[in-house]
Amino acid sequence: MSEIDFSQQPVNTRTKGLGPVSADARMGDIRQQGWNILREDVSLPVAVLLEERIEHNLAWMREFIQRYRLKLAPHGKTTMSPELYQMQLEFGAWGITLATAPQVNVAFQHGVRKVIMANQLIGKGSMAIIAGLLREDPDFEFSCIVDSADNVDSLGHYFASQQLTLRVMFEYGIQGGRTGIRTGEQEAEVLAAVKRWPQSLALVGVELYEGVSNDEAAIRAFLRHVVARTEALAQAGEFSEPQVMLTGAGSAWFDVVAEELTREDPHLDNEKRYQLDVILRSGCYVTHDVGAYQAALERMQTSNPVAREMNSSLQPALQVWAAVQSLPEPGRAIIAFGKRDAGYDAGYPKAAGHFRPRSATQAGYTTVVPAPDDWKVYAMMDQHAFMSVPENADLKVGDMLVFDICHPCLTFDKWRQLLLVNEQWDVTGAVTTWF
Repeated sequence: MSEIDFSQQPVNTRTKGLGPVSADARMGDIRQQGWNILREDVSLPVAVLLEERIEHNLAWMREFIQRYRLKLAPHGKTTMSPELYQMQLEFGAWGITLATAPQVNVAFQHGVRKVIMANQLIGKGSMAIIAGLLREDPDFEFSCIVDSADNVDSLGHYFASQQLTLRVMFEYGIQGGRTGIRTGEQEAEVLAAVKRWPQSLALVGVELYEGVSNDEAAIRAFLRHVVARTEALAQAGEFSEPQVMLTGAGSAWFDVVAEELTREDPHLDNEKRYQLDVILRSGCYVTHDVGAYQAALERMQTSNPVAREMNSSLQPALQVWAAVQSLPEPGRAIIAFGKRDAGYDAGYPKAAGHFRPRSATQAGYTTVVPAPDDWKVYAMMDQHAFMSVPENADLKVGDMLVFDICHPCLTFDKWRQLLLVNEQWDVTGAVTTWF
């Protein structure tokens, strides 16, 4: 990653989740403001990243990929935050994965120079973005995926007209799933199309996405099929580079992908004419969650020997603070945050902590206390969350609650800036998002 001084980027002072700051402030100035969440120095709701947990998660994944001798290209669409990309690269990531041409452009403009676009590059407008980046920096390592002859021919024609070579990977998919080659006939058609454009297309590897299935046995069978097809294509000399990329893994099954894509086959000839680069693409590990990915981690720590040996786990590092807005009737609390502030597609936010500032009562709390398990969000509107509580709950209007998130992706995209905080809830910095 090219060196970028994020501290000199301007603060977006016209968005939410900040304290008072001058209109010309730079990101590096945020740490100097002396804000503390519990002192109500920033407006609520506010999204925060717990910096100690972020660093723990980054170090955990670095150890995991080192133990498997893999590479990591975390999916950047999770956060769309260049500052977090830089942290991930500093902690051993090989590159960044993205899903669209505009996302690739964001990463490129912030210094990322190794990108997997784990998606089909469709349409002249998107092709033009990538062509412009390849022309701007001939050393930019970019590859995208293909699963149809029609798309291959469109790419071949366009990049030939630009006198550029585009690196592509075959994508394989699961029957009834998302994109990807399903049959040998489709594979042959796509391969024949790639060969029609030797001047503008280079086949460099294979990609898959296993997360459309929840059946571990089916996922393992699919992974073994893809490995076998990769080996067959490599042995037939179909790849244009000696270093063949093989990439998979969303955030739920990356341990299974690591196991299967590194499994040695005693029947294969050890004198290969190529080397295999296995690249995982898990993106949510950087903040983790308390929903589906927590369940996946619990499964992993039971069944995966490497995860067990590491004797630690990923930690939820993205939270949203919000205030109790109204207690209109016994057993119901209305919290001043909603769909505009936190994702709810994989489960409602979960109350994790409770704090009573002195603005709510002179008998304010001195620390954050755990929220009771029976304080549950059960519905959300644009700016309101409905939370059920016992009728005798110790809750007052103006109290502050901190919520853990289920599925971080659709919370990140609701914030243009997220504050970094330490264990004392001091604001130590911020990161930007570029959705």
